[in-house]
Amino acid sequence: MSALDPKTLTVVVTGATSGIGAATVRRFASVGSKVVAMGRREDRLQSLAQEFPNLVLPVVLDVRDYAATEAAFAALPDAFKGYNVLCANAGLALGLEPAQEAKIEDWQTMIDTNITGLAYTVRAGLPGMVARKEGHVVFTGSVAGDYPYPGGNVYGGTKAFVKQFALNVWADVVGTGVRVTNIEPGLTETEFSVVRFRGDEAKADKVYEGTAPMTGEDIAEQVFFAATLPRHVVVLRIQAMANQQSFSPFSIKR
Repeated sequence: MSALDPKTLTVVVTGATSGIGAATVRRFASVGSKVVAMGRREDRLQSLAQEFPNLVLPVVLDVRDYAATEAAFAALPDAFKGYNVLCANAGLALGLEPAQEAKIEDWQTMIDTNITGLAYTVRAGLPGMVARKEGHVVFTGSVAGDYPYPGGNVYGGTKAFVKQFALNVWADVVGTGVRVTNIEPGLTETEFSVVRFRGDEAKADKVYEGTAPMTGEDIAEQVFFAATLPRHVVVLRIQAMANQQSFSPFSIKR
């Protein structure tokens, strides 16, 4: 069977205002998919909508609010209500301090966004696809869900949750017509490190210095690949790293 025609897809993307989310919106809309772009920054959402008139619907939403998330899905207009791809992408990292020095409010924000907000998104968006017997949940995970690194503590823990949650959602929806994929990027240059270092762009630039990191567009291409495969094919995980990155040997302090 041939790949799906992207013009038949209606895609919901959370965290759509920057990075992987914005790149995913553009990747699908550029080939005729309808896209619901959800995020907190209205000005950026409106820019996406202006870039793709009639194809991108901006929805201002903080996924950490379940009532608002559920209401956002319920209020989708008819042209977008039959979404068949849900990209649960909203997430962030804050700080790179060791666990004994990390700010508890940073931990709470990462848990609230990367775990709670993601779970809210899936719970609000999944039933419609199951009822229509057609859909695809695409999670944005991370290699940090498999490979620990100093300072990754709670961020890595949240991405390990995403990995296992995605697999468990797949176990629940087998046979319903809904597919599940977890996209697990490594080194990717977006606003990720700027957010992690609270707007310190010089510090963020150091993360990528001397490397050729992946881009938001590279990850969006992986999302597009998984979502447009023939419906009888499910890619459960895509784990990708920049060509200059790998996991580390065991660390031994002497």
